[in-house]
Amino acid sequence: MRKTVVVTGSTSGIGLAIATAFAGKGDNVVINGFGQAEDIKVITERLESLSNCRALYHSADMTKPTEIADLIETVAKTFGAVDVLVNNAGIQHVEKIEDFPVEKWDQIIAVNLSSSFHTMRSAIPYMKARKHGRIINIASAHSLVASPFKSAYVAAKHGILGLTKTAALELAEMGVTVNAICPGYVLTPLVEKQIPNTAKARGLTEEQVKTEIILKAQPTRQFVKAEEIASLALFLASEEARQVTGTHISIDGGWTAA
Repeated sequence: MRKTVVVTGSTSGIGLAIATAFAGKGDNVVINGFGQAEDIKVITERLESLSNCRALYHSADMTKPTEIADLIETVAKTFGAVDVLVNNAGIQHVEKIEDFPVEKWDQIIAVNLSSSFHTMRSAIPYMKARKHGRIINIASAHSLVASPFKSAYVAAKHGILGLTKTAALELAEMGVTVNAICPGYVLTPLVEKQIPNTAKARGLTEEQVKTEIILKAQPTRQFVKAEEIASLALFLASEEARQVTGTHISIDGGWTAA
């Protein structure tokens, strides 16, 4: 049965890989994120070429609750349901706490944490009405452990796990599951952008950041692939995962094993 899947922050990186995986199996997908109109058109056309699905783009700013609510309402009106919600939107800033810009703190909390509350708040009534739904929050290894110079990101991702657990308990008898995926480092545009900032903050070269900071955290010494995260999202959205709820699944090359 074809689903309608909403993926925030999905014009690149992990989000786009997830949207691609769902489109590939015939589900309608709604993507969201930044990008030039012509680039987004290419993305939606490519997604639709994978199957006979429909691909829709919504430009909701994840710092603006009214736009987030419009995203979910538009999806429900267009497709008649919100079957799967994947909260993936995220931004990063690397800096010491005492020098961390207040506006960056507020922005990261808004995008990385509060936006998930707002999408869930709007989507849950549609899921409850159908007694079925899947909510998948893309968290991070930083939901479980901390790293220096990432105070806002770590705080937001820890918050995502709390939100995931609370929603799962509230929806446990409603046919709606809520889970989090906790990836390690994936070489996405978000990670690539933070490499020079981390190098500056730690007084290292960018190559040293990759080998001595990023991959050092993962015992496999390999980046996680976005497509691997997408495969896990497909499972969590499936009927086989109907009893998996209120938990997190790490996919981090062993980072959090210690």
